[in-house]
Amino acid sequence: MRLAALCLVLAIGAGCARAVTAAQPPLRVCSDPNNLPFSNQQQQGFENRIADLLARDLGTTVEYTWWAQRRGFLRNTLLAGLCDVVIGLPRNVEMATTTQPYYRSTYVFVTRKARGLHIRSFDDAALRQLRVGVQVIGDDGANSPPAHALSRRGIVNNLIGYSVYGDYAADSPPSRIVAAVASGEVDVAAVWGPLAGYFAAEQREPLDIVPVSPQIDGRLPQAFDLSMAVRRNDTARLAVLNQFLQRHRADINRILDIYHVPRASLPEVGT
Repeated sequence: MRLAALCLVLAIGAGCARAVTAAQPPLRVCSDPNNLPFSNQQQQGFENRIADLLARDLGTTVEYTWWAQRRGFLRNTLLAGLCDVVIGLPRNVEMATTTQPYYRSTYVFVTRKARGLHIRSFDDAALRQLRVGVQVIGDDGANSPPAHALSRRGIVNNLIGYSVYGDYAADSPPSRIVAAVASGEVDVAAVWGPLAGYFAAEQREPLDIVPVSPQIDGRLPQAFDLSMAVRRNDTARLAVLNQFLQRHRADINRILDIYHVPRASLPEVGT
């Protein structure tokens, strides 16, 4: 009788545990399926790792909506209600509400160590003679902030553009600009920091990575704060995410370190 009663108690307890787990909704994340080091469908990016950390903190699992992170991404995912959180977007992005930033990164100059070029500034005279790789952004090939900074100085004819989107049939198409430096296709490239840090570490040829200078060129910033994003009226979820970011800042920094993400100092919370 005691054994039967114990089994009944255990069965009821297990059923309650299953009910609690089932009642906790999944963390629905909007993400790019082919955009390392940020994310991919194999969940190998640092945003995937941060999503896992967030899900564990909430006592749930991650459920992804995959969509290429280009024009229409937010409209077709977050704003369409297919998912609830974007793990990485610029702070104060239009069309959504963003959390406090959890990291700040910058564009960087990437060169081959063996060349000893030591490019650190857009004002370096060597940039007028070298083959300079720059990223072009958007379906219309808009220029990245470094491309604008160089063109302001009349450095145009020796620029070589590499699409952030590229051929989506290939793995992580934005990585091509870093590979171009390693192969000698270009002498130096101005690349978004997280992309540069991750793919530079993947190259056989040792590469130097140096933050571009100045950090604000004219009125155009070269460094940006990255946050999580939710729909504009989703204030309860926003508060939960901000609390998570405060509690797990050290854990997130460790993840960013693993992926070689170059970072600049974040502004104080509330500024």
